Amino acid sequence: MISAENLTKQFNVRGVPLVAVNNLSFRVSNGEVYGLLGPNGAGKTTTLRMIMGLLEPDSGYVEIGGVRSTHKSTDIRGQLGLISTNDGVYPWLSVREMLMYFADLYAVDQSLARERLEELANLLDLGGFIDQRCSTLSTGQKQRVTLARGLMHDPPVMLLDEPTRGLDVVGSQAIFRFIDLLKLRGKVVLLSTHRLDEAERVCDRFGLLHRGSLQFEGTLCELQQATGKKHLVDMFIAFINASENSHPVAIPSNEQSTEA
Repeated sequence: MISAENLTKQFNVRGVPLVAVNNLSFRVSNGEVYGLLGPNGAGKTTTLRMIMGLLEPDSGYVEIGGVRSTHKSTDIRGQLGLISTNDGVYPWLSVREMLMYFADLYAVDQSLARERLEELANLLDLGGFIDQRCSTLSTGQKQRVTLARGLMHDPPVMLLDEPTRGLDVVGSQAIFRFIDLLKLRGKVVLLSTHRLDEAERVCDRFGLLHRGSLQFEGTLCELQQATGKKHLVDMFIAFINASENSHPVAIPSNEQSTEA
């Protein structure tokens, strides 16, 4: 399980304070896909960076497997895998060399790394190009290599940051199958995206962020009942319109998190 407790982060932009994430709390269980959703600027990337230990929160903490980031942040990082469309491949390494290199970075035993490489090559169909240089791969092949890289150290928690950005329909389908695989393996999956239509397809629960605050949290059915809207897109349009008109959006009393 991963939990974020009261995460808050503020930046100073030209001397003006900007609250990027405001008192954000959520929990994700093993085998669950949780969608951390919101438009650009909602606070999704800042939240992921705090979870990864790349940014220190002003207050609050992340806990994975009973270990708090405030106590042993390096232990936390070893429990995480990250998949992002911003990830690249090392062009002069073969696929095999690159994946073994990342296993070594996470101190995975060489014999275990070879077993894991073989398993992932079968699961993600890497066998036909596993000894090719990454510079020779197609976009779809590079994508599969990136997916395999995130699993070489077999982390219990997977963070997916806008994983379908820039991908066509076929590429997006590969991501959806990968998420199904993670869920079957009992991984904790945190999906950060502004593609709300895709999130409806793959997520078990949702946390809807707007201006750094958690507006609603729950299953799609719970959110539909709470907002009176059928689709996530309609819910967000309602938040944004209410915010721009200075009318606060009410949070159901059964929510775990508090409004900013």
